Amino acid sequence: MDEKRIILNQHPTTTHSYGLALNAVDGFTNSGTPHRKLSENGKTDIFLDFTVQALQNHHADPQKLHRIRKTIQSLGVNARESQQSPYPQADKTRKGNFAEVVLAEYIKACTTAQLPVYRLRYNPNIEQAMKGDDVLMFDLDSDPVRIIVGESKFRGTPDEHAVTDILDGLKRSHNAGLPVSLAFVVDRLFDSGRNDLAEKLNDCTSLFLENKLTIDYIGLLLSDRNTSNHVNKHTTGELHNLLMISLNVNTPEVLVSTAFEKLEADL
Repeated sequence: MDEKRIILNQHPTTTHSYGLALNAVDGFTNSGTPHRKLSENGKTDIFLDFTVQALQNHHADPQKLHRIRKTIQSLGVNARESQQSPYPQADKTRKGNFAEVVLAEYIKACTTAQLPVYRLRYNPNIEQAMKGDDVLMFDLDSDPVRIIVGESKFRGTPDEHAVTDILDGLKRSHNAGLPVSLAFVVDRLFDSGRNDLAEKLNDCTSLFLENKLTIDYIGLLLSDRNTSNHVNKHTTGELHNLLMISLNVNTPEVLVSTAFEKLEADL
């Protein structure tokens, strides 16, 4: 990775499930953008078990899950029949949420940045993709303070359009200045009584205006074994504080369907 601009630290060690289950190769796209190629190494069960737990955490807190399970048990039906599931049934939304959660958890594993809010818990319509930044994380201990904006896409088969969609989303965020979801995160923190952290994140507006804030951008394309080739070929170089991640898996659609089947079975 370019030593002048380290957006992600090294791939996690084998003490983390993603370090155990994924191989990583750092390089650059054809346009010179840093690119981390992730690929399965045969331990898909480890990757899946960790991601299923992460999907559960991102979609619902333990108290909500307890209430749902209690309701389902009292009705004597499954989660889908009870219409109590906190997880989407729409295939497209499941795939998008899966990629988003993987990106957030991978960034957590490779940085000291915080993910203060699980935004999928606040989706007013769980069957549709939630608006706003896919991932918004904060490294308040860095100097200067750093925000990481993430954009993720899932494709059964990778193509140029998927890479372009990722880049367009990140460029829109960059051109807007501060991430559009910053106010959402701050409001959720105040709502939950985490006022100290909310105040610190709210101060990012002043830091931005004083040019004392760094914003980095990370894009993830999760698709089949050819994903890294498309990321290499189609990533453009307009954003200088950008890192691209390709996650190359054997059967991406099966991976997602299996994960959500496990989640539903646990309700």
